[in-house]
Amino acid sequence: MKLLEIKTVAKTKGIRAGKMKKAELIRAIQRAEGNYDCYGSATSGFCDQMDCLWREDCLLSSKI
Repeated sequence: MKLLEIKTVAKTKGIRAGKMKKAELIRAIQRAEGNYDCYGSATSGFCDQMDCLWREDCLLSSKI
């Protein structure tokens, strides 16, 4: 998901993106949704959050 799309999601959750980086913004959205703020932390390549909107992107970014 592109940053502009993420900022749109954040706005619907009442989050002011400001100068937050992508990972910070996604974690803020996860907290606002009452979920674990774990984006980018699946360094082992494993994630048990199957319904997470960010799962695919997260797993890709964790490999970098």
